[in-house]
This record gives sequence, C-alpha cells and structure tokens, in this order.
Amino acid sequence: MRSTTPHEAVPATTPAASLVFTTVLSHGPLTRAEIARRTRLSPAAVTKAVRPLMEVGYLVEDVDEGARPALGRPANLVRVDAGRALFIGIKVTGDEIIAVLADLCCHIRVARHVRLTDREPAAVLPALTALVRELLLEADGFGVRVRGLGLAVSGDVDRTDGVVRYSPFLEWRDIPLAEIVGTATGLPVTVDNDVRALTVAEQWFGAGVGLSDFALVTVGAGIGCGLVVHGRVVSGAHGVAGEIGHLSIDPLGPPCHCGNNGCVEAIAADPAILRGVREATGRPVTTAAEALELAHGGDPGVREVYARAGEAIGRAIGSVVNVLGPERVIISGEGLAAYDLFAEGIRDAFAASAFGTAAQCDVMTRPLPFEEWARGAAATAIQSFIGSDTR
Repeated sequence: MRSTTPHEAVPATTPAASLVFTTVLSHGPLTRAEIARRTRLSPAAVTKAVRPLMEVGYLVEDVDEGARPALGRPANLVRVDAGRALFIGIKVTGDEIIAVLADLCCHIRVARHVRLTDREPAAVLPALTALVRELLLEADGFGVRVRGLGLAVSGDVDRTDGVVRYSPFLEWRDIPLAEIVGTATGLPVTVDNDVRALTVAEQWFGAGVGLSDFALVTVGAGIGCGLVVHGRVVSGAHGVAGEIGHLSIDPLGPPCHCGNNGCVEAIAADPAILRGVREATGRPVTTAAEALELAHGGDPGVREVYARAGEAIGRAIGSVVNVLGPERVIISGEGLAAYDLFAEGIRDAFAASAFGTAAQCDVMTRPLPFEEWARGAAATAIQSFIGSDTR
C-alpha cells in the first residue's frame, strides 16, 4: 500500500495512464501525437491519461520549437520529471548487498556496496535495513521523498506475496521478505527475481527498448533468463518462467542442485566451470579469475571446459528462440568475462539448434556492472508505484 503526504497524491493507475507513462519513460520526450501513435490510444485518451500525471508532477510539458507545424503553435513535448521522486533498488548476492538510490527515470544518484560474511537472514536483513536507512538520509539531501523500495534476489521468488520461496545461492527458503523489510523501513516494497528485475530495466532503458519480444540471458553464478513477450515481462503461472538454467540437455551429465542431471547450470555456471577445471587440471582452483588465467594460458583441458559451457548456453538460447521467436537475445552477467572462450561454442550450438528463420534472431552481448542489477530492482519499484506492472 502506498503512503502519501496530505498535499501529494500518487499518480493515476489506470491502464492507459500506466501505458502513457512507461511509453514516455522509455521513448520520451514525445509529442502527444507521437504518444498516441506509439500507444495506439486516441488523442482524447492520451489527453485524459496525461492530465492526472501532470497534476502530480510526474509528467511535464515543454515546447518543442523545432516541431512547429506549417500552421498553428509549435508542438509540446511531454517528458518524465526525473527528479520528482526517488526509489531504492537492492540486489542481494551470496557475498554482498548492492544498493542504489535512483530517480523516476531510474538514473542512479547514489550507489553503495556492503560485504556479507554470513548469508543467514538474521545477519543479512539487519544489514539491508541499515543500508536502506542510510540511503533515506541521502535522499533527504535531494529534497525528494523515496516512494518505493525494490529488492532483487536470485531463485524462486513470489512477487505477488513478496516471498523468497528458494534462493540457492543464499540458501533461503520461504522468507517473507517484503513484509519484513516493509515493516522495518516503512516503505512500499517490491520483491522480484533478480533476472526478471534486470529484464524490466532492459525493457525500459536498455537494449530491449522498442522491442515487443526479447530475451535476456545471464551467465555467471547461475544461468538465468528473463522473457518479454508481446511487450510484457513474463513470470508464468507459478513464477518460474524462463528458467533455462534448468533445461536438462544431457540426462547423463553432472548433477544439478535442483535434483536433475545435465542442466545447463550444472555445465555452464561458474561453480560447474570451477569443478570442471579442477577435474581437468588437478589444481585447487577456487575463483573464476584463476580458471580464466589457466584458459587464457592455453591449457587445453580448461579450454574444453569453457567450450562445453558455451555449447550448453548456445543450445539453451536455441530452445528459447525456437519456442518464443524473440527479436533479440541479450547475453549479460559477470560470466561475460569469459565470453571469448564461450563465443564459438555458443554460436555453433545456437546455429545448429535454431530452427529455420529463428536463426536470424539478433544475439548480442551486453556487459553490465552489478549496480545495474540493483537498478533493475529500482525499476520494479517504479513499475509498482506507477501501476504499470506488466506481468
């Protein structure tokens, strides 16, 4: 439930108002005629949707002198007033908390990192709420209220109830995260899977802007996938859509923490690669940087581990493209540090598994710092605040 001051109302949350706001957020500034064209709303519907958002200051109108028609006044551009509200976004990993203070256009104003030495909720949650309080003090310096808090966690997350059902890297089960953090901070809280949160940010502000269908594949500690279908971020009936890391591509392959064998994650995620490198070399390799050094040094056994990982990722991407037919697949995540070792395997396996014209899908890489994952969490808070939840 959103809180308001006596003199400030929350924005309108009609579907048309939400559509207009997100269109201006991603593509603006825009004239009203351009908003109507992009949203397929009538000019009257656009005017009706814009008015309440302007009344509370989330949209503003500027004169575009360069768009003067042959007759009449110049066109007015509608844009989001980025400084009108602030949001906190937090990504929790197995060893740190990354937090950002972002404005209404999801520009990062402040970023913070806090190391974790204990993954138990009893240790993580006090550190998280202390970090939120620190950012609330930072927000006071901008003279703008924080209107929402987004939390992003890996694994099976129930966004509707704000519950972390199971996070393998944190080893959390059935944690009512939204309730706990909301009570501690007094903020409206949105909790989501970290890859879906990052997908929202890519849809609104990144490589997915303007695309109705795309997939975001993340490689690193796990293998994740966010899906946008017909302009909507998909979470599925049970909240686990896009889990390509748990496609079993080799039933006789290594065991996965999910209980199956030969999952993509059991072959291509960082822990699997480290295990394979140790088996290939007999060395006690413990970090991705050590494994990369051996691979770049030319060790054939280590390079084969990365080649198998690339093949698994490529086959998984081929499956996504065959089933959904996206316009683009974006590959991101900390695992991109090894992309030169993955690339050939991904490319060849994708080409072999993509059916027909599905192989024409644009597959691109997009390195993103960890702050972008926290920014994704902030984007979900903005999404909830403006009433534009597209799941």
